[in-house]
Amino acid sequence: MESLPRHVAIIMDGNGRWAKRRGLPRIFGHREGVKAVKRIVKHAAECGIKHLSLFAFSTENWLRPAEEINALMKILSEFIDKELNNIINENIKLTVSGRTDMLPANVVAKLDNALHLSGSNTGLNLNLCLSYGGRHEIIDAAVKFARDYSNNKLQLEDADKIFENYLYNPDIPDVDLLIRTSGEKRISNFMLWRLAYAELYFTQTLWPGFFEDEFDLALEEYAARIRRFGKTDEQIHK
Repeated sequence: MESLPRHVAIIMDGNGRWAKRRGLPRIFGHREGVKAVKRIVKHAAECGIKHLSLFAFSTENWLRPAEEINALMKILSEFIDKELNNIINENIKLTVSGRTDMLPANVVAKLDNALHLSGSNTGLNLNLCLSYGGRHEIIDAAVKFARDYSNNKLQLEDADKIFENYLYNPDIPDVDLLIRTSGEKRISNFMLWRLAYAELYFTQTLWPGFFEDEFDLALEEYAARIRRFGKTDEQIHK
């Protein structure tokens, strides 16, 4: 347990390519990706992970064709309908990070209900990043910080200590392990603040083909790494 990351974040990449390789429309890849979400959430909870953040829909994804966006919103709505009881029964707490006001009203209503019903759960915190962008999160935090400063609620000298309290869901700790599927090796504007000292794990596996055994491989590699946080080896091993 001591070697487990407290917070795992996943960039779930490769749904479209998974479908294309099989001669299928992209939407089939997204639906298959939901199956991967279900098994990894369940497995992460069983492993004892405390926080799991999934990059489900970025602010940049709004630039995709309207047909695909509508299909993704429908999949999200269906996911909430079908999985809410399981989330509650498995003691999973659901949180959402992002500019959710951009989501369809019916999706927002379902999310709000799921947040309320699972809010007292004490197991895995499943953080869905929806309409999310790392730069937007920092901008939104800066705006809230500036508003409180202008209302004399804080001092600028407090910024180093409390700025992170203005991020989305500030109770969620920094990311310990970032996993990205599909072979791409970039962070794509994801959790820029919380990724400052994260360990990065990249895999060629497309998200729909990501199973529990590879999640375990990522955990094993994380456990074998030495996290210095700016210190020397001598300081770490004291």
